[in-house]
Amino acid sequence: MNKLRTIINANLPKGFEECLGYGIPRWVVTHSIYPNGYHTTPHLTLPFMSLTSQKKFIVLYHKGIYAAKNLLAWCEKEYAKQCKRKLDMSKSCIRFKNIDDIPYELIAEICKKITPNGWVTVYENSIKR
Repeated sequence: MNKLRTIINANLPKGFEECLGYGIPRWVVTHSIYPNGYHTTPHLTLPFMSLTSQKKFIVLYHKGIYAAKNLLAWCEKEYAKQCKRKLDMSKSCIRFKNIDDIPYELIAEICKKITPNGWVTVYENSIKR
């Protein structure tokens, strides 16, 4: 968990902020960048990523993978190239059942793919449908 958190913090573009939410580390777009906040609860910041440890796996939630179909396609393709295990994923979460098989370099690349402003654009386009 600590290694993943360090990789995420080192590779997310400037403008995302780490915070705790629901007892887990989260990365959000702050109100100073996106004053509208989360559409269902505007006083909350816009969520982007989070990381948690469950009973049988570690989970990385990345809302950009769920909302940006091109990022999802890229992630699936790169995961297949870089990892020997099948991708265990649903909507915005990637589950890692074996810590020895976590693709740290791929996670670093995923973190770099969307800026805060890019995420706001993807987010707004997805909620306006």
